[in-house]
Amino acid sequence: MENELNLEKPKYTVPFVTLTTLFFMWGFITCMNDVLIPHLKELFQLSYLQSMLVQFCFFGAYFIGSVVYFVTSHFSGDPINKIGYKNGMLLGLLIASIGCFLFYPAALYASYPLFLSALFILGLGFTLLQIAANPYISLLGTPDGASSRLNLAQAFNSLGTTIAPIIGGYLIFEFFAVDGKITAAATEIPYIIFTGIFLLLGLLLYKIKLPEFKTTETLAKGLGALQFPQLKLGILAIFFYVGAEVCIGSFIINFLALPDIMGIPESVSKNYLALYWGGAMIGRFVGSISLSQGLSQAKKITYMLLAALAVFALIFALVDLSFSQIMVFLVFIAVNLIFFFIGKSVPARTLYLFGLANVVLILITIFSSGSLAMWTILSVGLFNSIMWSNIFTLSIHGLGKYTSQGSSLLVMAILGGALLPLVQGGLADAYGLQHSFFVPVFGYLYIAFFGLYCAKKLGNVNVESTAGGH
Repeated sequence: MENELNLEKPKYTVPFVTLTTLFFMWGFITCMNDVLIPHLKELFQLSYLQSMLVQFCFFGAYFIGSVVYFVTSHFSGDPINKIGYKNGMLLGLLIASIGCFLFYPAALYASYPLFLSALFILGLGFTLLQIAANPYISLLGTPDGASSRLNLAQAFNSLGTTIAPIIGGYLIFEFFAVDGKITAAATEIPYIIFTGIFLLLGLLLYKIKLPEFKTTETLAKGLGALQFPQLKLGILAIFFYVGAEVCIGSFIINFLALPDIMGIPESVSKNYLALYWGGAMIGRFVGSISLSQGLSQAKKITYMLLAALAVFALIFALVDLSFSQIMVFLVFIAVNLIFFFIGKSVPARTLYLFGLANVVLILITIFSSGSLAMWTILSVGLFNSIMWSNIFTLSIHGLGKYTSQGSSLLVMAILGGALLPLVQGGLADAYGLQHSFFVPVFGYLYIAFFGLYCAKKLGNVNVESTAGGH
């Protein structure tokens, strides 16, 4: 993309900090869905399938919003390029704040349809934020530093998904519970607070001066991007990745409550859910080092070990668990590092290996019980870490003028986060929660296939990491 940029060295610190706060908040709110699901399931006496409408409405909004944006761009030009990145983000924040505020009447009237409507509107706001903030943050500085800025912003997104189960779970399951019982009001104050945060971020964004960027790129007509086989296969890979990741996060709290697994209450299992999302944060920091090309092998190994231990220490400081309760996680972190070394910094090969690793981990979860089943399902997060960025960049590699079009088609594939949890919910109702995890197994099998295909098709090509994800 050619941009009319001012190549002087303006101060980008304040805009960058503001935008990374956005990444943190949408990671936090997105992961709050995993806490909401068991809360709403118990409150409204829902089946697993019915409770998965939470993810269906939230991630379905991503799909619908992306389709509307794509069609508008095709016929009338890129809306963000017309109104500006700043106005696009302000509009996204306003819509997201409205979605959060609607949790108040939903809780007041104890209406599940109102909760779902609020989630859909919140998802639409996040869609616009993703479309505007992801490319904008890559423009805040020199082109050669874009990847590191995007990775740093994505790390803050992961921090949000890690602490959301701890803070959100405490507020909903403990602080606002009445005599230990779940109430609709448990969501009122937390989401009113989130409404205020989004409005404050919008005010801050409005007040600060952001550099303006305009693109001279003309969008390609038709669907020429689909002539590239890696993109067509990559769309399905994003679909299965987001779907599988959301499936597991959505069911972990209920899964750990099963008598044959751990039999622990939501107030405890929310901390283990933080390990699942925290594993992705560990893997993203380690992966950014592993896939960097400017370091010697010795420095890579040293930095990867230090990064893994540092992030693990941060997670340990956040969760309400003793070291003896989470020390087993260190074993799986070590396995994750070994797989990074076997991948030899080649994105396609690393993706293939991580896909297979998750297949094995989930199969062990399905056919075992107790703490082994718990640790294998939690450790899937470690191997999810690099999947979004590797799938995305492998898919758009070599697309040239069709890159923007290909990117928008990949964002639409977030629809997997809406549909696959519904499928797993239906299977959980029919065959039991543990056996329903075959749904993400098939998702990761496809991701492994895509990684293998790209390894053969693209060879050892190295591609830049892309931030975002859900």
